[in-house]
Amino acid sequence: MPEGDTVWQAARRLHDALAGEVLTRSDLRVPRFATADLTGRTVLDVTPRGKHLLTRVEGGLTLHSHLRMDGSWRVYAHGQRWNGGPAHQIRAVLGNAGRTAVGYRLPVLELMRTTDEDRAVGHLGPDLLGPDWDPHLALANLLKDPARPLGEALLDQRNLAGIGNVFKSELCFLLGVTPWLPVGELPADRSAKLPELARKLLEFNRERPVRNTTGRRGQDLFVYGRARRPCLRCRTLVRLADQGDGSRERPTYWCPACQPGPAPFTPRR
Repeated sequence: MPEGDTVWQAARRLHDALAGEVLTRSDLRVPRFATADLTGRTVLDVTPRGKHLLTRVEGGLTLHSHLRMDGSWRVYAHGQRWNGGPAHQIRAVLGNAGRTAVGYRLPVLELMRTTDEDRAVGHLGPDLLGPDWDPHLALANLLKDPARPLGEALLDQRNLAGIGNVFKSELCFLLGVTPWLPVGELPADRSAKLPELARKLLEFNRERPVRNTTGRRGQDLFVYGRARRPCLRCRTLVRLADQGDGSRERPTYWCPACQPGPAPFTPRR
């Protein structure tokens, strides 16, 4: 599931394959930009911003993409078979003399002026893995709506950019509270350490092939994906319920013993 660490990895792969090289192939398979041609231009850099990818190209252009739930960018050597999915799922192809980057199932793909990037990412809060990281601003953003459930506030990219559903559940476990606790009721000592704990988790995982929050091999996550299995800390069965703001429900995992506090009356499992 793409979150800030996954997007950071994707950006690095794309940057290593494309940056500093002239594009010899350009194919944007979305109606609005189907006639755009980037061949002959040099890729300047590929930068992650929260869950967004910004591929900057010579001439003041940026290709903005977002992976959401199941999008991906794959990089192939010249002559290597593409295997990221069927051809009808390809949304973008960028190639140079040695490498080809193929974007599969990209729900967001748009070409814009680099000077207009704020139109795509200007609403985001401090990036947990970016140079603009500011833990004090991130915490202030989270606390602007003290009645909002913590899990929802963490997923709101306007507060801080990069947390997805996995890290939401894991962070709440490490903080010892349920994702339904109003963020304003988080004890002061825990709210103070929340932003840097979130950054630490993403930094630890940004170069790992398998996401890990426990530090243990073979037991990679404390609660996420562990419904009806024993909690790694206390052996109580982990629970699962949906959480959302009405626009989208997210599967949410928690340990009722390690994470006391408000929770749904009828968990999914």
